[in-house]
Amino acid sequence: MGLEAELAGVAAAYGGAGEPVSHPTRTDVVVLRRGEVVVKAHSLRDDVESLRLRLRAVASAAVSGVMLAPLEPEVLAVAGRAVTVWPAGRPVAQDDPGAAPWEEGARLLARLHAVPLTLLPELPAAGGPARAARALDRMSGDGPVEQLIRRAFKELPETEPLPALLTHGDWHLGQLVHRDRWLLIDVDDLGVGDPAWDLARPAAWYAAGLLDPAVWERFLGAYLASGGPALGSGEDPWRRLDVPARALTAQLAAVAVVNAERESRELDEVEHSLVESCNRIVRA
Repeated sequence: MGLEAELAGVAAAYGGAGEPVSHPTRTDVVVLRRGEVVVKAHSLRDDVESLRLRLRAVASAAVSGVMLAPLEPEVLAVAGRAVTVWPAGRPVAQDDPGAAPWEEGARLLARLHAVPLTLLPELPAAGGPARAARALDRMSGDGPVEQLIRRAFKELPETEPLPALLTHGDWHLGQLVHRDRWLLIDVDDLGVGDPAWDLARPAAWYAAGLLDPAVWERFLGAYLASGGPALGSGEDPWRRLDVPARALTAQLAAVAVVNAERESRELDEVEHSLVESCNRIVRA
């Protein structure tokens, strides 16, 4: 029996009915939905014990109403893979960018960052910085574009130590689902870290000219109005956002290069904008 068939069986055991639908990913992660149940086989590189702690954290009352709670609070082993089981939710619509829930995402991040770590199991480090480094490592070429992206990442300035808080580790609009309300999903990089990294992807898009300034202001304003602790009270938000946003720019540019190479195509306009942002970082 193949992995997807076994995952479909797991979904059925938790009440999933109907035809299983597999959602393709660009990694070794396998996500399968069956009715109102989603089953996820995690990456082979993920540490199972860290995943177990993260899963228990999102199953706790401390993050209720902020992150989607699993149907099963323990990690399952299926065909040699770590597997988690979730209720299905409605993702953000891709065909209506004007209705994207930027403010809701910002408010949820502010609430997540404010959760006291003392209410949670001891968590590993948030995965944002490690994700960025892995993206750079996946670039196999050594042409001018690859060298530029590596330089933009390598020359990031040191930052002052900040209080470590609960951090999502890989936030973007795809990490929101609606189930009576908007909730955060994806525990793979949840942990203790600098919460400014959770704001860094939209900040990088904004700096690259890929996110409407009005949308960025709505997102940032909602985060600050909700008491989000990542940026400091009354400070210039870019004082803490600058370095994480630069790191995310290099990460996104590296991912773009890897994807274009795998798909045997040239960089598209958006991907060129990310590379040009790396060029501005290096010049600065």
